Amino acid sequence: MSERIIAAPVIDASTKPFWDAAGEGRLMLGLCRDTQKHFFYPRGASPFTLSPNVELVPASGLGTIYSYTVMRVAEPYACAYVELDEGPRLFTNIVDCAFEEIRIGMRVRVVFKPTQDAEGGPGAPMPMFAPA
Repeated sequence: MSERIIAAPVIDASTKPFWDAAGEGRLMLGLCRDTQKHFFYPRGASPFTLSPNVELVPASGLGTIYSYTVMRVAEPYACAYVELDEGPRLFTNIVDCAFEEIRIGMRVRVVFKPTQDAEGGPGAPMPMFAPA
């Protein structure tokens, strides 16, 4: 089976630091400086306080599958909520794993998969998760 084509993300000034880090193989999270809580998706205001007192920080890239499903369309793929060790949950894909092996509570690690822009060129790598 061929690798599924993943659409490139739309990048703007507010998301560029996140995608630049992804291009270097680093997963980043937002951190509220007032509460010291991590959040995803990174943005310019804390979802906890609405304060702009936030920063982008490296994540461990490790987590646990909280919930998942397998989409059985032309080219099947697994979608999941992964709870990162830092706390936030991300909606993502589970890759490099047989569907029958995926389990709630399974430890996973971030991997970055290539994307393709509308013209067929390369886009920013997309963070997904594989068995740890």
